[in-house]
Amino acid sequence: MKVTPGLFDIQVNGFAGIDFNDENIDAEMLDSALEAMLKTGVTCCLPTLITASKAVLMKRFQALDKAVANSELGALMVPGYHLEGPFLNPADGYAGCHPAEDMTPPDPQFIADLEHGLSRPILLVTCAPEFDEGGEFVRGLAARGKRVAVGHSSIGHAQLQIAVSAGISLCTHLGNGIPQELAKLDNTLQAQLSCDALHASFIADGLHIPPFALKNLLRAKTVPRSILVTDAMSAAACERPGMYPFAGAMVERAEDGTVRQPGASNLAGSSLTLDRAVRNLVTWQLVGFDEAVAMASVHPMQFMQKAMAHHQCANLESRIIWDENNTVIECRIGTALSRCFH
Repeated sequence: MKVTPGLFDIQVNGFAGIDFNDENIDAEMLDSALEAMLKTGVTCCLPTLITASKAVLMKRFQALDKAVANSELGALMVPGYHLEGPFLNPADGYAGCHPAEDMTPPDPQFIADLEHGLSRPILLVTCAPEFDEGGEFVRGLAARGKRVAVGHSSIGHAQLQIAVSAGISLCTHLGNGIPQELAKLDNTLQAQLSCDALHASFIADGLHIPPFALKNLLRAKTVPRSILVTDAMSAAACERPGMYPFAGAMVERAEDGTVRQPGASNLAGSSLTLDRAVRNLVTWQLVGFDEAVAMASVHPMQFMQKAMAHHQCANLESRIIWDENNTVIECRIGTALSRCFH
């Protein structure tokens, strides 16, 4: 048996049949999802809302925040939220499953309006900083104690340096949210990989990034700057293929675990769990168990610590126990929660 810190998923759109982007989410639904996440070793998470119109996003945040505030597990597991969009690149290949018609130029007031009245802050914002000339949007968010990430972006090397100086500090699901065809060397993937000031998150399901390619990405970004995320939607932890809700639409989980909008080729989130991502890295012999766990626990917590401290978010110590097969068998959060699964 091995004892490690609890896992921290900084990008999770839904879980175990529950969509965090559902305007009708309630405390019972949220607790159901969080309870299922505990079984995978996740003791802390940033529920993630994706691109939508301002009116819709306001409804979704208000519903989610009310669910978190009234839930049993929310106070222990949810320090804040991740907003992925709507300040993304709407061009084909960059938009992914995000509705391009709802994308908008960077607007700090937009985020202030979303946060108004919430019990928890938006701690992480993913945007396409090529539309933030001079870096004022990013600089303002960083000054308000938020972590800002680049994602679904075509930003080049020169402009990325400006964005990093303004406060961009993470590449969201690096290797994804970009077109299948790019310029051979002078492209946004190479620009982001080469920037040592940036951490990067990766979806290690073997579907978003082939394991051999992930090996190269980790070598370039280095393990200490790498974070595992799931980008999970409601099909995660649901073994059966079929249709599942995601941000006002129905998406299809296939037998191989891929999740797509019906008839579309691009992926729409994942069905990955974070403990499986850890096991995948070990199975693929990319890193050892301790490094894989750190990428899913210590690294995201260290990365988010500055924002959490700024907003005075609770940071409860957590521990999980793994068996000899690297399966989570027990988790604890402070003195308030203890669960045994086997």
